[in-house]
Amino acid sequence: MMPFPGGIDANANATLVFSVAAAVIYAFTSDMRPTLARSAAKTLAVAMLAVLASLQGGRWLLVAALALSAVGDAFLSRDGEKAFLGGLASFLAAHVLYVVLFLRSGGGIGLLSAEPWRGAVAVAMAVFALAMLLALWRRVGPALRLPVGVYIAAILAMGISALTLNSLWIIGGAILFVASDGLLAAEKFLAPAISPHRVWMRHAVWVLYYVAQLAITLGVLLKLDTP
Repeated sequence: MMPFPGGIDANANATLVFSVAAAVIYAFTSDMRPTLARSAAKTLAVAMLAVLASLQGGRWLLVAALALSAVGDAFLSRDGEKAFLGGLASFLAAHVLYVVLFLRSGGGIGLLSAEPWRGAVAVAMAVFALAMLLALWRRVGPALRLPVGVYIAAILAMGISALTLNSLWIIGGAILFVASDGLLAAEKFLAPAISPHRVWMRHAVWVLYYVAQLAITLGVLLKLDTP
């Protein structure tokens, strides 16, 4: 059963299938050396979600956030500090757009105190973000400390702003996004270079990240944008 009207050959459903297929292909090639084909699979997975959002008349903030995320994926599919910083900047901009989208669509920050479970999740996110910042501060070089700190603040804002919505899809997606970024930071900066855990961590980062983007996309298109 497909989430959008029509069968699997309908434009929206076919685009979604294409996105999932690209995500699966990248999952099986994430441990290989960087190639154009590998980069294309990683980029297309979320780029096709941006196309899906556009086809469904989704909000421009969602389309732009997904497109910027795909650009970030393209950067992060390559090696080197410049590629990492390019990915960081792209995802920073994507998170800012998500924050604006969620705050415009939600019930306001007051919900965090009105419903205790939302406040509890927000506090847990804040503690996790602070722990991540403290752990990374000693490991990253001086040139990366400010960009990493700003990025952590942005993803925390994205996670908390999602808690103002009444969509468990979006809230769940935001939580998975935060978890994915935390695991990515641990794999890149905290885990020893020869650690055997790096392999499963890379796979987990990708699965958590893609499911997060997929959940947010479907949550907005099927919940927020459906009368």
